[in-house]
Amino acid sequence: MEYETVSAGDFGRSLRGIGLNLLVRNVPATCTFLRDVFGMATHQATADFAIVTYGDQVFQLHSDSTYHSNPLLGLVPEHPPRGSGIEIRLYDTDPDEAVLRAESFGAMVLQAASEKPHGLREAYILCADGYAWVPSRPLG
Repeated sequence: MEYETVSAGDFGRSLRGIGLNLLVRNVPATCTFLRDVFGMATHQATADFAIVTYGDQVFQLHSDSTYHSNPLLGLVPEHPPRGSGIEIRLYDTDPDEAVLRAESFGAMVLQAASEKPHGLREAYILCADGYAWVPSRPLG
C-alpha cells in the first residue's frame, strides 16, 4: 500500500487484526520523536493525523481535535502523562542505540537498557505524551 497517497476510506478499509491509535497533543512533534529515536516512518503527517510504519507494522496518530465527538476524549487527562500503564514494545529496535538517540533528542529515559530475566535486553523511553516506548532485543 502506498501510505503517502492512500485515501482515508481505502486506508480504513485495509486495517485488520489489532490496531493501535495514539491520541497525542502534537502530531508533528511525535512524528519527529518516532523518526529520530526509533527510525520509524510517518506518512500523510498533518497537525491532526499521521500514519506511522515500523517495519511492516502500521499504526496511527491523532490529535485531540480529531476526537471532538469521540467519547474517549473526556477521559484523557489534561496534563501528561497520558499513556500511563501502556508499553509499546519495539522488538526490532536496539535498546542501547535507542537510549543514545533518546538522550540526544531530549526524551526521558525511564530505564536504561538492561538484560531482563524474560530473555530480552530492553529500555523504557517516555515520549512527551507519557507513552512508554520499549525497544527490545532477544538476549544472545
